[in-house]
Amino acid sequence: MPQQTEQLTAAEISRLAGVTRATVSNWRRRHADFPRPSGGTESSPTYDRAEVEAWLAARGQLPEPSAKDELATELRNRQAGTPLNALYPIVIALSRMAPEAVGELAELPDAALFHELDKVAEPFAEAVPTVAEFEFGPDDAALLRKVVTCVREEGALPTVELIGGRLAPDTTVRGSYATPQPVIELMTDLLPDGVPPQVLDPACGAGGLLAAAAQRGATRLFGQDVVAERADLAAARLGVLAPDAATTIRTGDSLRDDAFPGLAVDAVLCNPPFADRSWGHDELSYDPRWVYGLPPKLESELAWVQHCLAHLKPDGIAVMLMPPGVAERPSGRRIRAELARNGAIRAVISLAPGAAPPFNVGLHLWVLRRPDPARPAADPVLFVDASQADGWDAVRAAVLDAWRSFAAAPDDFEPVPGVARTVPVLDLMRAEMDLTPVRHVRAVAPVVTPGDFAATVNRRRAELRRAAEALLASDDTDWPPAGDEPVTWRTVTVGDLLRGNALAMERAVTGSQKTGEPADGSGARVMSAQDVTNGGAPSKNQADYNFLSPVLLEEGDVLLPETIGGGVRARVVGPEEAGSMLGPHVLLFRPDPSRLDPWFLAGFLSAEENVHGAATGTSIIRIQPRRLRVPLMPLDEQRAYGRAFKRIAALRRAAEIAGRLAEETARELTTGLTAGALAPPGHDPGKPRAHAPAKRKH
Repeated sequence: MPQQTEQLTAAEISRLAGVTRATVSNWRRRHADFPRPSGGTESSPTYDRAEVEAWLAARGQLPEPSAKDELATELRNRQAGTPLNALYPIVIALSRMAPEAVGELAELPDAALFHELDKVAEPFAEAVPTVAEFEFGPDDAALLRKVVTCVREEGALPTVELIGGRLAPDTTVRGSYATPQPVIELMTDLLPDGVPPQVLDPACGAGGLLAAAAQRGATRLFGQDVVAERADLAAARLGVLAPDAATTIRTGDSLRDDAFPGLAVDAVLCNPPFADRSWGHDELSYDPRWVYGLPPKLESELAWVQHCLAHLKPDGIAVMLMPPGVAERPSGRRIRAELARNGAIRAVISLAPGAAPPFNVGLHLWVLRRPDPARPAADPVLFVDASQADGWDAVRAAVLDAWRSFAAAPDDFEPVPGVARTVPVLDLMRAEMDLTPVRHVRAVAPVVTPGDFAATVNRRRAELRRAAEALLASDDTDWPPAGDEPVTWRTVTVGDLLRGNALAMERAVTGSQKTGEPADGSGARVMSAQDVTNGGAPSKNQADYNFLSPVLLEEGDVLLPETIGGGVRARVVGPEEAGSMLGPHVLLFRPDPSRLDPWFLAGFLSAEENVHGAATGTSIIRIQPRRLRVPLMPLDEQRAYGRAFKRIAALRRAAEIAGRLAEETARELTTGLTAGALAPPGHDPGKPRAHAPAKRKH
């Protein structure tokens, strides 16, 4: 049977050659000797990799492959069933060696290389859960040499993650999501000062939370994951990132088959699977971990809460990322009440949608403590609503300021209006144990003096006046009529512009698995479809996606959401967004500036009649970009229209700022009146009142 050759898509050819997809399309049309399609479909053909590389090399278009590229090719060519996880102990061992020593290994002959790698990797074999006895043979010489070279030139962590991507491209579990690096850092920052020495993550995934704990000083790490490939990857990543920590990673279902029975640690960090209906309700009915009650079948998260508490020492802390429904569902009310009554719940913190997957809901952070039987639990519960904070830096500041103040003196915590408040457990019982932060934070009246509150509101009103003046100034000239009749133009489709090289079009292609955050948290920011629509800065992180075809934004690019939902707004990339990555479901148009003005292009591409004329679908309406039409006009005239569209964009931004400030001002004025901190305009506050209200307590 002939060996199947490796196939490349046009996007993969563009990455291989370091050019845009539009350039590849031009090669296909203009060069008769360009390789013919050997697979795929008519609309999405694929090409034989060897033929493509030969053609590129003959034209001098084939860049020198990197060590990472060569290892990736070697991994792709390995037969199915090759135990590539046996490479992990080798990479861990190489990460502990001096660069000069790694370089010397790469120069050894095959027999000596096998012997040395086997010797240095042996102490680390047991660290990777599913690595079995396996000896590499002469046929593996090229693979092993490329692994050593990749570690030497690219680093141990990129090598581990490249191997992991090959081993586990689709090892996902329902309700299980990767944790973005900013959320990881916030969770570890909620642990007590001086990260506790022993930390457990019973749903460790690729080990991101444990790695962050180690980087903050944890010396003993325990992790378990139900997906063997993820557990192996976690062990390898921690072997590289946390060389000074004693690490134990196991495979298996933590609820059904706990790998660490009897283990009590100082802290637990966990992002458990959400909404798992088959978590083991029936067979675990009498499990001793259910100190606070048997979790309902549809409340798997409360099983994870009690599992984490069971592994804590008295007064140990657990930080868990939870879906918002756990805080208020009636089925879990009794367990929430027992947790609160016993002092196990310390804080509930709400994040904005988009902070972590699933991105359509605002998740919660729960901070839990295992009660100490020797000390009565009388602390109130802290609630923090960070969902309205402007940017992640503001989220971190609001959460950590409130948490650290509360942790230092729970009974003396000063509420932060609209952001943070403590609630006694008895009051939570009266509120039917709804732990949703916004319910408690927004319900509290201002605790500042009326004078301070009035000063704050009046400053907000001054901001609103300035925003209103800016709104009026953004459009202070009349717009003349175009004539007695509307102007019409000859138009051309985007498809025609692409064929004429006046325009290039790109999409970000993603796979199903998250790539994982770079160890130093330096992942690029990503412009999502929502960011394009609302005009905000790129809000996602590279780690939230697995980019198979990454695209970097350039100043002057025009972005358009691929689906229609609540209106479509194009956006021109400015210098602040340049260098960010294009997110999924966003169309990128890169005009030739000598032929197309970007603001002119953005304005006409997003015209309502244009978008709907190029849309297809019923429940999900997608734009067919090649059908969009653009007027044909000279560049000078384009620029005149472009300046007009740019003014409209400025008008829209000014209106949004003024609208937000108006809403915030109206809300604060209402709160001030209903809480007794403000008096109605024209009313004399010094006039005697029928009675004085009782002093308000929080």
